[in-house]
Amino acid sequence: MTRFFDSPLLLGFDHMERILGELAHLPQRDSGYPPFNIEQTEAGRFRITLAVAGFAAKDLKIWHEDQKLHVQGKHETGGNDVSGNGGTNNVVHRGIATRQFERVFVLADGMVVHGAHIENGLLSIDVERPPLEKRAQAVAIQEGAPPAALKAKKQRTIEAKA
Repeated sequence: MTRFFDSPLLLGFDHMERILGELAHLPQRDSGYPPFNIEQTEAGRFRITLAVAGFAAKDLKIWHEDQKLHVQGKHETGGNDVSGNGGTNNVVHRGIATRQFERVFVLADGMVVHGAHIENGLLSIDVERPPLEKRAQAVAIQEGAPPAALKAKKQRTIEAKA
């Protein structure tokens, strides 16, 4: 695994290394379908808009799992009816793409997905990065041996490595 944060002064960034490692291993076979835009609507607020002409809300699935936002499109009817009238028309030329897709967006820690809506063939997903609360903490200095809880945790770490 490639180490991005080798400095001993950077503590607790191992989750960032994991995310960057996952990004490096995402499939490189991006077909470009469906095309999408990402716009910043306000400070810390973003809108992801995907062009999903030919897909209805029932054909789309969105879920947020492990810092990844998945958007999947799959026609229940097999993709042959884009007219919306139950498939009574014979399609002479198919220029509206109806193939299934899955797009994956990696979101930063703490990002919140507020919702999605579809209008005129555009699926919009609103996400927000809430502002971080600034924290300050005074740390008491104790003399002598470390507290018992810290000793127990250190002992478990040593046992786990053995």
